[in-house]
Amino acid sequence: MNTVQLIGLPTDINSTFMRGPAGAPARIRRLLSLDMMNSAAECGAELYRDIPFEDIGDLELTGGSEQAIIERSVAACLADGKRPLLLGGDHSVSYPIMKAITNHHGPVNILHVDAHPDLYQSYRGNPLSHASPFTRIMEDGLASHLVQVGIRTLNRLQQKQAERFGVEIFTMGNFVLDRVPKLQSPLYISIDLDGLDPAYAPGVSHHEPGGLSTRQLLDLLDRIDADVVGADIVEYNPDRDLNDMTAAVAAKLLKELAALIAGCNRS
Repeated sequence: MNTVQLIGLPTDINSTFMRGPAGAPARIRRLLSLDMMNSAAECGAELYRDIPFEDIGDLELTGGSEQAIIERSVAACLADGKRPLLLGGDHSVSYPIMKAITNHHGPVNILHVDAHPDLYQSYRGNPLSHASPFTRIMEDGLASHLVQVGIRTLNRLQQKQAERFGVEIFTMGNFVLDRVPKLQSPLYISIDLDGLDPAYAPGVSHHEPGGLSTRQLLDLLDRIDADVVGADIVEYNPDRDLNDMTAAVAAKLLKELAALIAGCNRS
């Protein structure tokens, strides 16, 4: 079974509108440690007991070299024979993560859950904006195929970008889970918590009504039978959360993703 290494990425330097996601990793860990929640995923596998799991804490992301630090850390995890599960931070972190993943595995398939396609060529003059990571990923050939689920902000500019890169998008209008293809191995999963409806995840910077329910997202993950080589959970903003509702969702997703990465879905 694969060993899952949890890595915190406390950065929101590339956020727009508001900051806050830098505080996410610590808050998610806190929820996971409380008596209100145990360590079992829905398949019955438990962190540490059934799922080989280690938490190396948060990276020190300062001085303008955040992306290089993230890439090196993920590369070290992979070189050690482990698989990364990363807690953002804003969504800009997915680009350096994918550089390390692809350097190790070659181009992979990506399942991306989000309200936004994050396909701007550049946003407000910043090509590393959290609104642009999937443009950088596709330009660099880091993904064999990109499937986006939960999208409900597809403007004309990003529609053209999606066509340019061959992105397969499943918007929330008339969403049907069974229409989402089961991606082949190797698979990377990136979950932006604003892919969920704000009723389920109010603790995000960009509220976009009409999103997935928590159950729909869990059912999407439950359908996966591919080899999951890594995953990230991003864009949780503790400053906007209500009674830690969104932190609890993130902690729940952490357990489910850890089970997938460990290979509990394939045993």
